[in-house]
Amino acid sequence: MSIIHLGRWQDTLADVEPDAVICDPPFGKRTHAGQKHKRNDGSTGIATTGLNYDHWTPRDVAVFVAHWSERTSGWMACLTSHDLIPAWEAAFRANGRYVFAPVPCVMRGMTVRLQGDGPSSWTVHLMVARHRTRAAMKWRTLQGAYVGPRDSARLCKGGKPLWLIRDIVRDYSNEGDLICDPMAGGGTAAVVAAEMGRRFIGAELNPATNAAAVSRLAGA
Repeated sequence: MSIIHLGRWQDTLADVEPDAVICDPPFGKRTHAGQKHKRNDGSTGIATTGLNYDHWTPRDVAVFVAHWSERTSGWMACLTSHDLIPAWEAAFRANGRYVFAPVPCVMRGMTVRLQGDGPSSWTVHLMVARHRTRAAMKWRTLQGAYVGPRDSARLCKGGKPLWLIRDIVRDYSNEGDLICDPMAGGGTAAVVAAEMGRRFIGAELNPATNAAAVSRLAGA
């Protein structure tokens, strides 16, 4: 079973109780706004991301975790930008979950500084947290980082490589589990779940992106 609803997760997934939440929600304001940079002609501009959805604030993170933590029996594994790491840590702790240090997800060549004025941005961070139970403590040893190439064929802006989502699904769920991605985007997690014997339910707000994701899933 794999389903991607059209609409807000607050409406379409309100009563869902998954085994794991694995998602790539909006990043922080700085990532969405882009960076000031100096063009080759000497003028200054903004390298915008081109994303068609709003950035998240610490308040958004808190509301999201509060809703899903009590409904999710297993792991919550959420990708984020460095500026929202403290918000995720605080939200997980506030809801009684054991939160781990951010797991680096390195996509070699993801973005490059135009003028060579500092480190290029190749890394996003996976925030993972589990319940404080004896069973959860005996899960299994997991990777401390994920490293691979960037994805040049993403179905939607901001999408993550198939290899990365596959590794995360493998590590933070078991065969037969119900995985929920409340911001399903291009449906990468749904496709991976189908490949790996997991069930999937998700939601995507953008009609065009949702249609592309549903079509992609049908052909998986």
